[in-house]
Amino acid sequence: MRYYAMKRRMLQPEAMEETPLDFLCAGLLALRTLEEMRAFLRDLTTPAELEALCDRWRVVPYLLQGLAYREIHERTAVSVTTIGRVARFLAGEEGGYALTARRLRRKGHWPHPQHH
Repeated sequence: MRYYAMKRRMLQPEAMEETPLDFLCAGLLALRTLEEMRAFLRDLTTPAELEALCDRWRVVPYLLQGLAYREIHERTAVSVTTIGRVARFLAGEEGGYALTARRLRRKGHWPHPQHH
């Protein structure tokens, strides 16, 4: 299991029954529509954070097609560094990108990037 480093704080936050990450995940799972999720993400993140999340998710279909990082960069304007990071996690132990991609494909909600 991977543990993520959290920000160092001068004050210790009050203990919760569940981890802050689990509480966030529960909040995300409570949303029912695309519009609700969009509103929550816009409230939760800064515009730059939301753009970074969108960039990461946007390159997944291209990576799954096996396109080269440079070609993905040319098509999306996402940095090669970010593409590489997504590729590492796509192949990694958590499996979140791959699971989500499989489920969206099954639902027919998956983009079909075209080769140039």
